[in-house]
Amino acid sequence: MAEPAMSVSPYWELTFDADGDVDGPERDRLLAQVPARGVRDLIVFAHGWNNDRSGATRLYSRFFAPVPRLAPTARIGYVGVVWPSMRFCDEPIPDFPRSVAAGPVPAHALDKDTRRALLETFPGRATVVDRLAELLDERPDGTAALEEFGRLARLLVEAEPSGPQARCAADTGADGEPQGEPEMFLRPPARVCEEFARAVARAAAPDEPRTFALPNPWDGAKELLRQAAYYAMKRRAGTVGERGLGPAVGRLAGAAPGVRVHLVGHSFGGRLVSFALRGLPEGVRTVKSVTLLQGAFSHYAFAPRLPDDPRARGALQGLQHRVDGPVVCCFSRFDAALGTLYPLASRMAGDDRSVLGLDAGGLLARWGAMGHNGVQAVPGTRALTLSEAMSAPLPASGCVNVDAAEVVRRGGPPSGAHSDIVHPELARVVLAAGRIR
Repeated sequence: MAEPAMSVSPYWELTFDADGDVDGPERDRLLAQVPARGVRDLIVFAHGWNNDRSGATRLYSRFFAPVPRLAPTARIGYVGVVWPSMRFCDEPIPDFPRSVAAGPVPAHALDKDTRRALLETFPGRATVVDRLAELLDERPDGTAALEEFGRLARLLVEAEPSGPQARCAADTGADGEPQGEPEMFLRPPARVCEEFARAVARAAAPDEPRTFALPNPWDGAKELLRQAAYYAMKRRAGTVGERGLGPAVGRLAGAAPGVRVHLVGHSFGGRLVSFALRGLPEGVRTVKSVTLLQGAFSHYAFAPRLPDDPRARGALQGLQHRVDGPVVCCFSRFDAALGTLYPLASRMAGDDRSVLGLDAGGLLARWGAMGHNGVQAVPGTRALTLSEAMSAPLPASGCVNVDAAEVVRRGGPPSGAHSDIVHPELARVVLAAGRIR
């Protein structure tokens, strides 16, 4: 299939593998051509959950399309980051064609495209994926099959403990203490699946009265698999940012020291560009803005300390100061993926409270994501509406929360408006954050 045409020029791509190793020829071409093309501002965009290069390129082309009109005299270059992530194909993306597997597929089952994505994202795990799909199809009675399902889901996404991805798993933690695994891997799978089943039902019908009847745990099993896969993507995003994109931006600073770099990330791509700040070589000040679009990582990631644990801090504490400009976080209450499912999946080991024992506010306060309510517990963070962000100069530094619910509002279950980011208003926020004129 031919790659979709790009709406802007000059455009480059940077491809990384799961451990953050960059495609050398692509990087070298970028380093040589950016100064040769007279670029002053370089917008670097990292996608979130996504199944192939063509999908990433379509996203970049559509998001970038209004930029030349909005900044007609600016000398802008564009980079699309391509990294190995995946999306479950039952998640709609507004204005993008939806993948349809051959024949009808029950909501609890794995469609053909999602099975293929799992196999490509987790190579060498074909037997595990096939058995997971079989269990979702058959939904056997009893807890033994659910125990097997939980064990296989964990096996599918496990990382080498001494490998580069292990150190990039945590968004928060106490100094000197190892990061625990997500609670969904440690608690009885039947109970975890029951909680996910309730969460899925709430996301599908948020206005319906809540019921305390016990759901069929198999109604939440696919969500357990989805969130396990997304936990692996979240970990991988941090690795690619710190070991891949950060050093690449550092090399670009050496090759083209006058170029102003603007990092933009959607979903886990927001985590990727944020962790790139950890990988920047010392003294590099070419990153002039960071814009997070529905960031799928902890809203405490930049916090010097956590409100419920003064010993703990964000994994990116203070790194907003490595940006010679603002870190702008766009969020929306219509993002069901981050407002309901993400906080449930993100609770860490050691917290034995059921989701039924936490009201929605308590769950979101402790385990909330950037893309649901913005940066939290960082002193001096400014809060703006989308209209305010577009009508007046943004702060020149520090963290800025922008409520983008005015435009980020479309999308059905289970992810809601999580992928509803292709709007000229958000492109204007990127330009405002970077003072690109």
